[in-house]
Amino acid sequence: MLPKRWVVERTFAWLGRWRGRAREYSYLLESTEANIAMTYLMLKRPTA
Repeated sequence: MLPKRWVVERTFAWLGRWRGRAREYSYLLESTEANIAMTYLMLKRPTA
């Protein structure tokens, strides 16, 4: 399991197109699809 902070930093790096943390993941189709799916699920969640 990845530390929560690193997961959050990687996610924001991907969203901001900063290649420092997200470099290894930016060219993989599976990672891109997973990030799009994650964004969809997060936007679909009700805000409390």
